[in-house]
Amino acid sequence: MKKLFLLLLLVVSGSLTFKAQAQVSVNINLGAQPAWGPAGYDYVDYYYLPDIESYYYVPKKQFIYMGAGGWVFTTSLPPRYSGYDLYNGYKVVINSRQPYRYFETHKVKYAKFKGNHGQSAIGKSKGQKYSPAKGNAKVYKGDKGKPSLHFNKGNGNGKGHGNGKGKH
Repeated sequence: MKKLFLLLLLVVSGSLTFKAQAQVSVNINLGAQPAWGPAGYDYVDYYYLPDIESYYYVPKKQFIYMGAGGWVFTTSLPPRYSGYDLYNGYKVVINSRQPYRYFETHKVKYAKFKGNHGQSAIGKSKGQKYSPAKGNAKVYKGDKGKPSLHFNKGNGNGKGHGNGKGKH
């Protein structure tokens, strides 16, 4: 009887410990965020880019923009945005599912951020918390072997700032 009681006590205490651990989980995706993303966020689902009226889905590293037949999901932006500097453009953080369904609302609500270059990017942050994310940027060499400051194939490599205000 004593052994059965001890076994039952061990099982109950083990399950109590497991429950306590499950309640302490925290969502952090710092390492998944691109270096051109705005500093100040531990978790991000999407960025809305008002300058080019497009989205970036952080978990899948996909740009989402309106194409001829509807929304296009790809790892790079189309040629029409080839000169867009991801570091310099404003990013609005949106943590909701499929925000592009609300594009018309976002287009109006965040139009005031077009041309705004006042955000601090993760890649330029001095905080240790962003160390995992800083390695996400690929710097492309320009004409004379110097790093290019402009967007190239969806990987981001310029200078930019971000402290998005669009939480949903």
